[in-house]
Amino acid sequence: MTTAALATIYNMLAIDEQLGTSGQPTSAQLAAIKEAGYEVVINLATGTTPRDLPREAEVVAQQGMAYIHIPVVWEHPTAENFTQFCTAMEATQGKKRFVHCIANMRVSAFVYLYRVLRQGLAPEAAQATLNQIWQPNAIWQQFLDETLAHGSAE
Repeated sequence: MTTAALATIYNMLAIDEQLGTSGQPTSAQLAAIKEAGYEVVINLATGTTPRDLPREAEVVAQQGMAYIHIPVVWEHPTAENFTQFCTAMEATQGKKRFVHCIANMRVSAFVYLYRVLRQGLAPEAAQATLNQIWQPNAIWQQFLDETLAHGSAE
């Protein structure tokens, strides 16, 4: 049942046993995320659009999960955003993490960079997962290229 409930989340993608990504989950889907064993929710959406879940931090806390919000402006992702993401990922190492934004585009780009720069995964392997969600637009491709050129976020 939990797997079926997770499959209904927009652009849900399990990267591995410890990391799931998606677009914006509903309150009910956050309950399914908890049932699936996730311990941490990291939200990269700004929290200012009609598609955001109102009071998401409260909903996540009620489920007994930790909540980290790193608002990434769609038209302007920054190196600081990525550094904050890496810090959150490393601070929650060993916990089952669920990372989302509105459509899993911001997340897929950040996870791609994290897997290449911090986990040492071959770019081609990480690219395959990224491309299951989308082909980055010009703004995001430039962000990816610049971040890769500068190396790991520190």
